[in-house]
Amino acid sequence: MAATPRFRNDAVAAPDPGTEPDPASEDRTHPVDETLPPLKMFTSGLQHVAAMYAGVVAPPMIVGPAVGLTPKETAFLMGASLFTAGIATLLQTLGFWRIGARLPFVNGVSFAGVTPMVAIGKDRGHDGIAVIFGAIIVASLLGFVLAPYFCKLVRFFPPVVTGTVITLIGVSLLPVAFNWSQGGNATADDYGSTTNIIMAAVTLVIVLALRKLLRGFLQQIAILLGLVIGTLIAIPVGITDFGAIKDADMVGFPTPFHFGAPQFEVAAIVSMCIVMLVCMTESTADMLALGKIVDRPADERTIEGGLRADTLGSAISPLFNGFMCSAFAQNIGLVAMTKVRSRFVVAAGGGILILLGLFPVAASVIALVPLPVLGGAGIVLFGSVAASGIQTLASAALEKGENALIVAAAVGIGLIPIAAPEFYHAFPKDLLVVLDSGISTGCVVAIVLNLAFNHLGRQPDTEPDVEPEASDPVKAASVGAH
Repeated sequence: MAATPRFRNDAVAAPDPGTEPDPASEDRTHPVDETLPPLKMFTSGLQHVAAMYAGVVAPPMIVGPAVGLTPKETAFLMGASLFTAGIATLLQTLGFWRIGARLPFVNGVSFAGVTPMVAIGKDRGHDGIAVIFGAIIVASLLGFVLAPYFCKLVRFFPPVVTGTVITLIGVSLLPVAFNWSQGGNATADDYGSTTNIIMAAVTLVIVLALRKLLRGFLQQIAILLGLVIGTLIAIPVGITDFGAIKDADMVGFPTPFHFGAPQFEVAAIVSMCIVMLVCMTESTADMLALGKIVDRPADERTIEGGLRADTLGSAISPLFNGFMCSAFAQNIGLVAMTKVRSRFVVAAGGGILILLGLFPVAASVIALVPLPVLGGAGIVLFGSVAASGIQTLASAALEKGENALIVAAAVGIGLIPIAAPEFYHAFPKDLLVVLDSGISTGCVVAIVLNLAFNHLGRQPDTEPDVEPEASDPVKAASVGAH
């Protein structure tokens, strides 16, 4: 029997007794730890920034006006969000000590906090922002302390759970792409116009054609090329807005505590602590998904480091006027599609985000990409995440026990916020932080049902069909599901 190929710095099962290790394979660097040529590093990192840009600036665009900030102050929040997203991404990809997942993991402003932040700071101006920042700091520090304990939940994420959650991540993101394809602003006159939808369709076709026709490096940056070509086509069509470049400052540093010292209110802190738990749940699911995609399964230590980077980045963020940071699932789709698994590529993207935060005029160039163009590319990106989840479910032994029922119930409940957004309208607002996230509700349902059907009451002499691999806690945890 041939020796199992091994990557340096990658935990795998020990080789079979009696086999000779392959020196060449022992010295191979895992693709996650590879450094690429500078040009490839930059362009691939820029592609990640292009995929996440709209998601980073959207929360401050919503929160700023809602709490009574001026357009200029809202623009300042957007630049700060880019800057802090870059810091959080570097913490995740490069890391230090036991902080950072050291995976190609992108961090940015979490959408989960938008609704409670608006409720906390509504019409209070700078005081509202100061209260929001104070609540984020406390919630983030609490999350940092809880990370070593929260990561132990990994044993409750066998393939039947991870596959369900990954699928829900992709499906939950698709409405975002559809909204972008229509124009992004439901109050705009051209929202859902044939022009916007046709531009999204044209971009989608361009991306698919580039993926089919190109080879090598150019194929890997097909999304970036598709966005550039789509934006150039959109100029004569008339949906490209150059106003952002005209109004942008050349240089702008996010001055610490620009809106005043943080303020601490108990109700706001409790609300943001709930958001932090939601973010930690989603980040855990995202790390498990990404670990499978890059062939480096996320164990407890990886998840602990990733959660610590999430929470530390979120605690630092208010210092520079940014919001709570968490994983960006759309970039997982980009990794799955391009097959570029290097964490240093994403670190380069983090560096670009920091520069965009320091040079608003550069950030405005990225903002030239019309949302319909971004939506067309997003359909491919987010669909790739869902496809990865389906692939994981294919190995989850759905024909055995009640696994198919677990998936059916979890996916069905997870789709409620997407299919019926007003379904929970009568519930308390604090509960909506969790219930309005299909990823969180679907994840909780899948975990609970997996425990109920595959663990509780199982006969001690029941033998698993497949021996778990000790080096992979996700596979080891799936024994009960088989």
